[in-house]
Amino acid sequence: MTNTPPPPDRPAEPAGPGVDPRVDTPAGRAAGERPARSRGMAILLLSAGAVVLLLVGATLGLALSGSFRSAPANPDSSSVDAGFARDMIVHHDQGVLMAHYAELNTEDPEIGVMAYDIGYTQTDQIGQMQGWLSLWDLPESTDATRMSWMQGADHSGHDMAAASSSAGAMTQMSMPAGSTTAGGAATNPSAPQTSADQVPLMPGMATDSEIARLKALRGTESDIYFLQLMIRHHQGGAGMMTYAAEHATNPVVRNFAQKMADSQSAEISVMTQMLQERGAEPLPAPTS
Repeated sequence: MTNTPPPPDRPAEPAGPGVDPRVDTPAGRAAGERPARSRGMAILLLSAGAVVLLLVGATLGLALSGSFRSAPANPDSSSVDAGFARDMIVHHDQGVLMAHYAELNTEDPEIGVMAYDIGYTQTDQIGQMQGWLSLWDLPESTDATRMSWMQGADHSGHDMAAASSSAGAMTQMSMPAGSTTAGGAATNPSAPQTSADQVPLMPGMATDSEIARLKALRGTESDIYFLQLMIRHHQGGAGMMTYAAEHATNPVVRNFAQKMADSQSAEISVMTQMLQERGAEPLPAPTS
């Protein structure tokens, strides 16, 4: 009888992918689960703790910066904020109109770009100011005297008597080169002139006659007159912007007014240079 040798020991089957053969037993798997689960829980807790610390830091930062202060109350109808918005809407309306005529009547691309930019910018700003008044539930117009919200300022309530006394000077401003006053030689009959009883609504604004003349001019004459009127227009609005930047109660209004003043100051410099390049000078600055 032949003795059959015992079968050799079968090698252990390899564990499945990702399984540690040392723990590939019911006991080993049970023992191995705990460390893996503990590591995952530790990572989760650390992540959650980091988020909480970030939130706490942000909250403290906001508190220290004053961001938790209550929003300012809506301005009332007699406030600087509302008065600035109402009067600047009117001021800008005319600026947009002048820019429109200049863009239509010019043959100079540089003037066209300047007119378009001013018209677009001021149209956008009008929309923002109208939005404030709507948000504050205030009317866009009242029977209050223009600029009466600027108490104690140089331009406090445009004095119509003073404006009437300066209307003669504006008459000369609006006349084309070679023209004389009403007491002298004949003026240019093709362009309407400013009479003594026509005064601007606010400092720097053009009279109806000046607007009519701008609309009628063409080419280089239109370009020069537009630059002259717009420089004076910007200068006249600067007092309102500065006053609102200093005295408005709403920080958004203060910032808006200051940015507007900065932008228009830069535009005055550019337009003055453009006038000089065309052999002309600005009109006298407006007075209150």
